Order: sequence, then C-alpha cells, then structure tokens
Amino acid sequence: MVDSLSLTKRIFNSIIISALFGLSIYFFPNWVFSIFVSGLIGFSLKEFYGIVEKKGIFVYKTFGITIGMLVPVIIHLQMGGEGYFALEPFFIVIACLFTFVLQMTRRDNSQAMTSIAATLFGLLYIAWFLSFSIKLKFLPNGTMLVIFLVLVTKMGDVGAYFIGNAFGKHSLIPRISPKKTIEGTIGGLVFSMASAILSKAYLPAFSYQHLFILGALIGVLGQMGDLAESLLKRDCGVKDSGTNLSGFGGFLDLVDSLLFTTPIFCFYVMVLMKI
Repeated sequence: MVDSLSLTKRIFNSIIISALFGLSIYFFPNWVFSIFVSGLIGFSLKEFYGIVEKKGIFVYKTFGITIGMLVPVIIHLQMGGEGYFALEPFFIVIACLFTFVLQMTRRDNSQAMTSIAATLFGLLYIAWFLSFSIKLKFLPNGTMLVIFLVLVTKMGDVGAYFIGNAFGKHSLIPRISPKKTIEGTIGGLVFSMASAILSKAYLPAFSYQHLFILGALIGVLGQMGDLAESLLKRDCGVKDSGTNLSGFGGFLDLVDSLLFTTPIFCFYVMVLMKI
C-alpha cells in the first residue's frame, strides 16, 4: 500500500519541481534552462559519487561535479551558434585527460583504474546524458519537445508507482529492486504510451505512428533507467541516492528515468524525424 505521508511529500515536492521546471523552460531564455540542468546535474553527481564512496572507492568528487556542471554550459554555447562547433568532443577528451593527471598526483595507485572509471562514468551517465535536453531545447519547438520528453517519462514513473502499489503481486527483478513488479512495469508502459498519444494536442506535427513508437520507447527506457540506478545502489548497499527530496529520496532518484530517455529521444527526433 502507498504510505500517505510519503505520498503527500512526493506530491508536494513534485509540484515545486514542476513549477521550477516550467518557469525555467517556458518563461525564460534558453540559458536559464541550461543553468537549471547544470544545477540538477551537480546535485545528482554529488549523490552518485557519494554512493560510490560508500563502496570504498575513491573518486575525484569535486573535479567530477565541476566538470559535470560545465557540460550543459559547453553544449549551450555550442548549440547557440557562438562558434564553438567542436567544443563538446574536445571537452570530453580534456575531462578524460585531467582525470588521469589527477590520479598521477596521488601516491596511492591501488585503485587507479577503479577511481578513474567511476569518475568518468558519472560524467557520462549523468552529465552527458542529461545534457542532451539542452540540444532538444535548441531545436524548433524545443520547449514542447522537452516537455513531451519529461511528461511521457514521468508518467511512466507515476503509472509504475500507483499500479504497482495497487495491483503489484509478481516481482520483476527482485535481486535488483524487490519492490518493482511486473504489474507496475506494465502500468508504467501504458501510462507513457497514453500520455505520448495524447500529446498530439500540443505536437500536431508528430504523427500518431511516431507518438505510439515514442511512447513505447520512452516507457521502456524510463523504467530501464530506474532499474539501472537501483542496480548501482544495491551494489553499493544504499536504499536512496540521498535525502534531499523527501518522498523521492535524492536528485538522482528523481532524474534516473530520464538518463536513457533523453539522449535516445534526442537522436530519434534529430535523425529519424530530421527535426
């Protein structure tokens, strides 16, 4: 059953986060949204590196968070037509290089490969993947594209949460996430697909065929993102990524379902739909 206090906190925080998201994306220039994404990445990386440290792995936390928060800024400059065409791949190379340099300054080499891999993985998994939302925002009708992405992804979370709590009886993958059920997974997929199809009202240029495919694709990828984070947390022996968002856990728990849907949706609309 759904805990009423937890549900109340979740709804309250959802309203606040939705309001901030709406303001940053709809009423302000693109650079405000980029700063919003940068802050979200910073908090999420802080939690991610904290999880890794609980497993006893040394990570370059300050460096990783700083570089991670700069990724959306770099992409914003690149997409804004300021003459920074090749800055994003160059920045990735520089981040990798300096991670090695930092490791070379340490006296202890016992965790060299693990520390470097964990630091860079956080940048790829969180900072780079989530920053594809900046590329979406700069596309024609980009505001509606980002709203579509977040709405369809998060409706999958909503469907999985409520259907799973109301009807869930069969565990999905108990060794990774004991509370996730097959019924909840199906419910999340249905919610994502329904919300995608209903989005025809504000994305009239999207055919129902594309909306159906995107609803199914985002519905699956969103839940894969949630399971991926659960896998990492279980390996590190933690329940939530943090305690900053009561009812959700942490910022990483909030954005986990977007980490795979964001780049795939971006590729879909740019390559397959040629937007």
